[in-house]
Order: sequence, then structure tokens, then C-alpha cells
Amino acid sequence: MASIPELAHPLVQPFADGFTRPTFKRFLTLMAGAILSTGRRTISNLLRTVRGLAPGHPTSYHRVFSRRCWSPWTLARALAGIILRRWTDDRPVPLAGDDTVDEHRGEKVYGKGRHRDPVRSSKSYTAWRWGHKWVVLAVLVKFPFATRPWALPVLVALYRTPEWDQTHSRRHKTPARLLRQLTAVLLRWFPGRRFVLAGDGGFGSHEMARFAHRHRRRLTLVSRYCPGANLYEPPPVVVGKRNGRPRKKGAKLPAPEATVAGATRTALNVAWYGGGRRDVEVVSDTGQWYKSGEGLVPVRWLFVHDTTGTHRDDYFFSTDAAMTPRTIVETFTGRWSIETTFQEMRAYLGLETTRGRTEATVLRLAPCLFGLFSVVALLYEGLPARTKSAAQVEWSGKVETTFSDAIMAVRRWLWVDWVFASHGFGDAFSKLPRVFRDALLSALAPTA
Repeated sequence: MASIPELAHPLVQPFADGFTRPTFKRFLTLMAGAILSTGRRTISNLLRTVRGLAPGHPTSYHRVFSRRCWSPWTLARALAGIILRRWTDDRPVPLAGDDTVDEHRGEKVYGKGRHRDPVRSSKSYTAWRWGHKWVVLAVLVKFPFATRPWALPVLVALYRTPEWDQTHSRRHKTPARLLRQLTAVLLRWFPGRRFVLAGDGGFGSHEMARFAHRHRRRLTLVSRYCPGANLYEPPPVVVGKRNGRPRKKGAKLPAPEATVAGATRTALNVAWYGGGRRDVEVVSDTGQWYKSGEGLVPVRWLFVHDTTGTHRDDYFFSTDAAMTPRTIVETFTGRWSIETTFQEMRAYLGLETTRGRTEATVLRLAPCLFGLFSVVALLYEGLPARTKSAAQVEWSGKVETTFSDAIMAVRRWLWVDWVFASHGFGDAFSKLPRVFRDALLSALAPTA
């Protein structure tokens, strides 16, 4: 801890409980190297970046992920605790869940499979990618320097294909079930908090809705909905003594698409994808969502029509029937920040450049990169205003801070307060002309 700048101590100290002291020192060195590096996030490349600041044999750093005894769950709990204590109040905590594919080369890579690429695929064509599919649960945080919330990953799980699970005699878990497991972990870790989870259509299953309903005092699910969903009234109340089984559902209700066809639409101005606002028309109602053998789940469904015509008509639902249509729309569109997080991790943190192949390395390295995104954002928020402004890049139309600004500011800070200071060159660097210092740091700390 002594070599890490004092500003970072409150953030990284909670992680120390998950390691032995020698392993923790090496982990911090690799974490700083992953922030400073601009190429692949392989262990060898990280060591090339930090060089003399990584004492000991290089193999001891490779073994941090492959052989040392520590758990990513311990780090995830510490990181989630930091975010929830510092950046959320007593209101329900907004969460976003999604999955992304991390392409990985190599024949003998643990957990590798063939996954559909949603970006390059269409209704008539399916593009496939070989690698790992990660299910990510992120906390949406509204920083003072941004107009939209940032999605900070806290929990990550590896999805295995049905073929892989069958070959290795494992029970198969869909991405929705993995997200349900991650959400259950977060509920168990923080029993006094309430959460609102927004997920895309793949996570809006009846099973996920039932899970949210079971934990309705602390969890609400918002996701896409099926226009032809089976909706019913609640089962009638049994009065007196009756023969036979009580009814499981009440009278059949029209499907959402049938209700929308003859309903009057309500105009709203709502927060939209990317932090803007949009005029929409909505139709909303409540009902009991039924699936054979699974029972009823009370939901509020919502039809949304974008009056500008840039987005197709869509249906959403919430397991909180009292949630307003405006809140449902803004909760779902707020989840788009997690897509931005995935893109920025590929561009600036080398998500698809790792080369680990053993089970321990695969299950540790990529989740640590997801957590590193959150660490960089938190470090940037704590930097002095002068350090932040020195790394800002302005252009016409730019209205807020981006992650490229954040990571460049953190890199410049690490070069000055850690690399130069640790080598004893801090005083000499401060005596250089300011223009030359800025030019040197800009060359050392590019965003990509």
C-alpha cells in the first residue's frame, strides 16, 4: 500500500482482505499496469509497462490469477459496498443486467464456446463469435460530471453453452438464470437495500418476473414484454366450503396488443437513450401474467410509441404494478449505459485482449477487467479538478465527460504520483516547463 498514491488508499484498501499481503502487492501492481497499458492486457504486457515497479520474478505475477488462493466474489462484495455506500441514497438502487461476448482465440481455453453476435446478426442472418459470454450486473451511478448514469460492473458470471455443460456434466444455466443468481447474491449481501433491475428482452422471462415478485419488497424488474402475453385477472376469493381445487387464475384478459388497438394513447416527454429526452405516446394497464405450471405474476405492462419514428414500437413491463409509465420507460432506457460500458471496455481496457486459458485465470481475469472499469470511474471522480481538466479533450458538440477523459486523467495522475514519484523523479518532473510536461504526459497517457 505504501507505493500506491494516498488518494487511492480508501478505494483499494477494502480489497486487501481477499489476499495475502504478497499477493495483494502484486495484484495492485497489475491493476495499475492494466490502467497504464494501452495495448493487450496480457500479464507480460502489463509487466512491460510498469517494469521496475514490479519487484520479484515475473512468474509470481502470472500466478496471481492462475494459482494464488483468492476469490473474485470477495472483491466484488468490497467494490459493491464502496459504490452503494458512497454513490446511492435511501432510494431503490438502479441496476442494469446484460451479457456480452469476449472473443478469445485458442483451442484449449476453459469455457470457450460459439455465441451469437447480436451486433452483426439480423433476422435473416446469424453471426457467430468464439469466446466467452459474460453476464454482467452493474450499478447505475449518476456522477456530477455526467448527464447520463454510468453503469459500473460489480458482479460477473461466465455463461457456458449447453454443449459445453453436457460434455463436462454440468447443469446448464441460461443467461437469465445467471443474472438471477447474481441479483440474489446482491440481495443477500445488502439486506437493507432495495433494487430496481432493468434487463433487455432476454432477461424479461416469466421465471425472472417470478423471482422479482418473490422478493417484491426489495426488488423490481423492468424489461421488454411480449405483445401477446397471457394475462388474467386474479383468482376469485374462495368463500365458504367448496368441492374441488380452488382456481389458479381468474377471467382471461385481452393481450396487450389487443388492448392497444382500441385504446387512447397518452403523450409523455421522457428521458431517452443516451441521456436525451423524447416525446412518446403510451398505453398502460395491469394484469396477472400466467405461464402454465408456473402460476401468476402481477405486472404493469406498457406500450410505447416513439413519435419521432426513429425507434420501433415496443412493449415493457414492471413487476411493480404501482410504477408509473414514465418511470418504466426511463428505467429501461437508463439501462443503455451498460452497452456503452461494454464498448468502452473494448476500446480502452482491452476486454478482448486477454490470453488466459486455464479455469482459474479465465474466471478471474475478465471479471477483474470489468471491475477495473468501476475503479477507474471512482478514481476519476476523486481526482482534483485541476488534474481532471488537464486531461479533457474538447470538440464541437461534446457536452460531458467521457470514459476516455476519465482513464486519461487517471493515467496522467498515476504517471506523476506513482511512476515518477516511486523512481524519485517527482521533483525533477515538477521543474520541467509546464508546456513540456503536458506534452510528455499526453504522449504517455493516450486514451487508446
